[in-house]
Amino acid sequence: MKLREKEVEVGCLYFTGANQYRAVLAMKGEFMIYAPSLEGIASLNLNVTKMPFENQPFKKCQIVTFAKKDYQVFDFNGISAIKHKLNGSQLAEVISQCNAKLAINLLL
Repeated sequence: MKLREKEVEVGCLYFTGANQYRAVLAMKGEFMIYAPSLEGIASLNLNVTKMPFENQPFKKCQIVTFAKKDYQVFDFNGISAIKHKLNGSQLAEVISQCNAKLAINLLL
């Protein structure tokens, strides 16, 4: 399933058809920065203690390009949806894991 551009939000986690998590870190204008996990990753469980982006490089792309990828509904913290809002500490962990702080500041 494809996303509409309006469905892409900062601080949300998405799951592609290739079993890759993507966390949206920042958006400005038509561009965004996101963190991708490895493809084929196992589903996160209810007791996730570490986000799956360690040593993964962040990516910058157009929001429309991000939205056109195939996404799937996934379970996160007991809820099944196409996207899930990360809490503040989870989002900070993702930013730290992929070393995206400077890139986010430059985009904003």
